Amino acid sequence: MPRSANNILLQKAKKSKSDEFYTLLEDIESELIHYPKFQFSGKVVYCNCDDPRKSNFYKYFAVNFHKLGLRKLIASCYSESKESNLFSSNVMSRGVYYEYTGLEGEKVIPDTCDLTNFQGDGDFRSLESIALLKQADIVVTNPPFSLFREYISQLIRYNKQFLVIGNINAITYKEIFGLIRENKVWLGVNLGRGISGFIVPQHYELYGTETKLDTLGNRIISPNNCLWLTNLYTPKQNEFIALTKQYAGNESLYQRYDNYDGINVNRTQDIPSDYVGYMGVPITFLHKFNPAQFEIVGFRKGDDGKDLSINGRCPYFRILIRHKQKYI
Repeated sequence: MPRSANNILLQKAKKSKSDEFYTLLEDIESELIHYPKFQFSGKVVYCNCDDPRKSNFYKYFAVNFHKLGLRKLIASCYSESKESNLFSSNVMSRGVYYEYTGLEGEKVIPDTCDLTNFQGDGDFRSLESIALLKQADIVVTNPPFSLFREYISQLIRYNKQFLVIGNINAITYKEIFGLIRENKVWLGVNLGRGISGFIVPQHYELYGTETKLDTLGNRIISPNNCLWLTNLYTPKQNEFIALTKQYAGNESLYQRYDNYDGINVNRTQDIPSDYVGYMGVPITFLHKFNPAQFEIVGFRKGDDGKDLSINGRCPYFRILIRHKQKYI
């Protein structure tokens, strides 16, 4: 089976609230190369779901600290609570964090003895972690997929810039879709096969054929269903989709919805340049969405509150859009 078989693993992880998927350095590098350096100059970057001893997010920013002109880099990680027992009075492990300022004598990659302990477990929602978040200008990490809504909500609440990895399905969440619609967040450069894989722990069951061991013995899965979500500037934001299709004379190629006054468009490249009404496009359209070219007017539902349908059947989820009139 292709990569889709690996989606079973991510779905199981979501249900069990197990979020141990570690991003590959090559994927971090291939995404961040598209973000102009001036956005990071003089800024504090916080990786708040990252053990600084082994996180590739921390490693990327520490190694490129001076090249990017960072002011400070902070990384912190959560430590799961321990169950109390007769032989131990400890009911919770303490999370840790590390602050790197690029000064001579500081370790780029810290040892355990260089870390600072939280009083609590280091959860990104804890007061201690939030205190570090308030210092930060930009947050870059792979947050827990099972807590993605809550995680993004916190970043918006504290008015932080960010670049994070999430599951593609996250753009269908009401909260996330609303932010995209309002142009407060947008998709990054890479998604799907553009994200090559994740390191998973030894106890994870592997599914499908696209799993491998790297030269260090790390177990890697390639689920093909993840994306980058950000509110940082990328040149891609200003790109217009080249529209080569015409509606006039090709009306039979665009079916109309039963319960909405609009046409169905199966592929982004098939969006007609001359249609002034509403169009339903695949959710992958968001990867190329330019708010100067299109307006998002809805998602998934028709006028009757039910899923959009054609001849009584529902296509895959659709985003309802229309051209900005001045470009017609």
